Amino acid sequence: MFIQAQETPNPLSLKFIPGVAVLPGRTANFPDRRLASKSPLAELLFRINGVKSVFFGEDFITVTKADEETSWTVLKPEIFATIMDFFVSGRKVLKEEVEGNKMLDSGDEDELVTAIKELLDTRIRPAIQQDGGDVVFMGFDNGVVKLKMQGACTGCPSSIGTLKVGIENMLQFYIPEVKSVEQVVDPADSVSETEFEHLEDRIRVKVPRKDE
Repeated sequence: MFIQAQETPNPLSLKFIPGVAVLPGRTANFPDRRLASKSPLAELLFRINGVKSVFFGEDFITVTKADEETSWTVLKPEIFATIMDFFVSGRKVLKEEVEGNKMLDSGDEDELVTAIKELLDTRIRPAIQQDGGDVVFMGFDNGVVKLKMQGACTGCPSSIGTLKVGIENMLQFYIPEVKSVEQVVDPADSVSETEFEHLEDRIRVKVPRKDE
């Protein structure tokens, strides 16, 4: 097994690509070790000194270290070995009773919510996941879309304006009923200013002109 490590816009996070499926069709976020019991792989990664949070994408794993003083030179060999041993063992990433964040799950949602989630899944989430993060739909009320950033997107609480310039403009272009976008921030995981600035650039160029 050959595992690649890629840098992300967040210097505290690295994206690890094992070359095999991690969580097909969904994601799972572990902002701290208290939630790691839901995943055997997350438990093993949190045993590595200096690991702060873990995020699983469809085909990648994002690991965030505790601080800048913690060296990736020391962490990476342990992370590589842990990931390799785990997938060679054939164990499942999540325990049977645990479900991750599914990509498209409309159910009985109204048409607007379905359209918002589809746009997030097809145009916005792929751009964020390329950088080792993700965005999760948390709700839509009175024209306000509530989103939560995960993975490499977590860090210091700031730059809500950049969130609006990137994602809000994209949503409003395709769905006029969207009035604004708000971030939902948990105490354990907040938004990284660096990631949002990078995301803004990635999404802005993808918004087509009206005449296209």
